[in-house]
Amino acid sequence: MFIFLAWSCSPSEQELFEEGVRLLESSEYQKSIEYFDRAIEKNPGFTSALNAKGVALFQQAKFDEAIVAFTRSIEIEPESYKPYFNRGNAYLEKKAFKEALLDYNMANGLDPQQIDIYYNRGLALLGLEEYEDAIFDFDVVLQANPNHALAQFNKAKSQLGNNDPVGAVESLFNTVNLDNRNGAAYYLLGVTQMSAFGQKQDGCANLKMALGLGFSEAKTWIDDFCAE
Repeated sequence: MFIFLAWSCSPSEQELFEEGVRLLESSEYQKSIEYFDRAIEKNPGFTSALNAKGVALFQQAKFDEAIVAFTRSIEIEPESYKPYFNRGNAYLEKKAFKEALLDYNMANGLDPQQIDIYYNRGLALLGLEEYEDAIFDFDVVLQANPNHALAQFNKAKSQLGNNDPVGAVESLFNTVNLDNRNGAAYYLLGVTQMSAFGQKQDGCANLKMALGLGFSEAKTWIDDFCAE
C-alpha cells in the first residue's frame, strides 16, 4: 500500500528539475526541456529551471528561444550573473555583439571573479572592433590561466586589428606552442611574418603548417609567394 502511494504521487518541481539536469548533462536536450517545462508549470518563478531550459535550447542552436528563457529568468531573479552570461552567449552566436556586450557587462558587475565572462566579452569586443578593450579582457584571462590557447589566439587577432604586429606575432607563437593543431594560428603567423616583416622563409613554413592542418586559405598565399 505504501509503495503504491509513493509511486502515485506526482514528482515535485525539484525532482523534475533534477531529472532535467541529468538529461541535459547526457546531451538529451529535448527530453530535458520537457522536464524543465513541467517544473516551470508547477512553479513559474523557478529561475534555475528557466535558465537550464535556455541552456538546453542553446545547445540545440535555438538561440532566439534560448534568449526568451534567459530573459524570463533575469526578470524574476536579476541579481544572478548566470542568465546574463548565458543570454550574452546566445547573442554572441547570433553575432549580435552589442547586445552580447551589454549582457557580459551586467554579468561581470554581478560576479567579477568569473573568468569565462572576460573571455567571452573579449570575443564580443573583437567582433565590435574595440581592440584595446578586447586585449584587456584576454589579458585578464591569461593572467588567470597563461595556458589558455584560444585567449592567446584571439588576443593576437585583436593586436593585429590594433596595428601591433610585433605583439601579435608573440601571441601567435604562444598560441601554437600551446596548441600545435591550430591551423588558423599558423596561417595568421605566416601571413604576418611575410607581410609585416618580410620573413618569407619562416612565413612560408608556417603557411605550409596551416595547410597541412587543413586550413585551406593558406594555399593561395603558398601558391603566390612560396613557389620554389
